[in-house]
Amino acid sequence: MRGLAILLWAPLVLIVATILGALVSLVSQLPLAGLAEALAAEETRFAIAMSLRSSLIALALALLLGLPTAWLLARRRFVGKAVVETVLDLPMVTPPLVAGIGLLLLLGREAPVGGALAGLGIEILFSPAGVILAQTYIASSVVIRSARAAIGAVDPGYAANAATLGLPPFWAASLVELPMAGRGLMAAAVLGWARALGEFGATLMLAGATRMRTETLPMAVYLNIASGRTDIAIACALILLALAFALLLAIRLLTADRPDPMTEAQHARPQA
Repeated sequence: MRGLAILLWAPLVLIVATILGALVSLVSQLPLAGLAEALAAEETRFAIAMSLRSSLIALALALLLGLPTAWLLARRRFVGKAVVETVLDLPMVTPPLVAGIGLLLLLGREAPVGGALAGLGIEILFSPAGVILAQTYIASSVVIRSARAAIGAVDPGYAANAATLGLPPFWAASLVELPMAGRGLMAAAVLGWARALGEFGATLMLAGATRMRTETLPMAVYLNIASGRTDIAIACALILLALAFALLLAIRLLTADRPDPMTEAQHARPQA
């Protein structure tokens, strides 16, 4: 039994020790004075602002596109649905660099789509708009999958009852189903935002790595490690870790088991 317990606990201890060891090593590389100076650097402040601004816009676009898609997948059956779901999941399993190459070829000036956008004066490649597009592309799949699960967990009978009272399908979904799936949808939004904040590969291919222009926090880590400015790289890495920890904690709190108000109401109802 003792040997079995060791076999069970050893992987957990090893993984936790590795994660904490990497974090401690990262923090210990920069003294507090150097960390404060790196955090106050203009480049760091630009990367923070760029990451927050672009990721929030990307999250808004991902929600705008993802929520109707998630509801459709959760509530409707149609021919080829399995193929469509597989296509929507591709950005989650495809290496971001591959996704970035695809977007680059799609939006290049030689391509029909990219040429049409260039004719309209819309510049996507190697611009802040490219950062937002890459983040939206990656975050949308996360939002769709998580939101679909949240909506699918809601009993469709509630919307059906609302329809019998004369509520149109759009309003039944908006006023009944989505609020009931609210915690799951909020978790989907937080997860999508975290994915957008940490996006690097597709952004590198589509928007490039230009200081003080397309420099998000992951891009700042890459650029400053490559140029030997480890202080700014570590500062940006620590900011990303702090944001990731806060967002993961928010997801844990949002998805924690809580009493269902509908179930509580049914149990509290006096029996005839």
